[in-house]
Amino acid sequence: MSNQRDNFEGAYDDFQLTAVSAEAATEHLRESEGPAQSGPEQQYCVFRSGRERFCLPVLEVEEVVEWPLVTRFVPLVDIALTEGRRPGLLPKHVVVASLRFEGHHEIVRIGIASDEVVGTYGVTAESLIEQAPENVPYCTGMLRHDDRLALLIDLKRLLEVYPGPSI
Repeated sequence: MSNQRDNFEGAYDDFQLTAVSAEAATEHLRESEGPAQSGPEQQYCVFRSGRERFCLPVLEVEEVVEWPLVTRFVPLVDIALTEGRRPGLLPKHVVVASLRFEGHHEIVRIGIASDEVVGTYGVTAESLIEQAPENVPYCTGMLRHDDRLALLIDLKRLLEVYPGPSI
C-alpha cells in the first residue's frame, strides 16, 4: 500500500493551477464543443439481444454484469426468446435497469439478457425516431447510431409484457 502511495505522490509534482478569467473559460468551452447541435445530447446504452439491437437511457441503467453473475435478486427477462437468439445459446451479459414509479418510494430493478453490449452513445433529438415496430409492444421508438437502428425500450411497457421473471 505504501509503495502505491509513494508512486501516486510524485505523479503530480509538476501540475499547477492557474487562474483564468470567466470570458476566457467560456470561449474555451465554446471552442471545445465543436459545431452547434440542435437540442441537448442524451446518452443511451445500446446492446444486442438475439438479432435485434435495443437501447435504454443511460440514467435507467444501473450496471452491466457478466452472465449469470447477478449478485442480488433481480427479475430477469430474455427478450431474445422472441427476437431470435439461436436455440441453446446463452446470453453473455445482463443489463440491469431501474425504474421508479410515480407515487412509490421503491425502485423496481429488472435484468435484461444481452448477447453483446455495443456501447454508450451520445445523441441529439434528430437521432431518435418516435415510431417503433408494432410487433414490439415494449418499445417506444428507435435510435439511429453507427448507420444502424436500435429499438428504444420503455421499462414500464416491458414490465407489462413480462410481468415477472421469465428465466
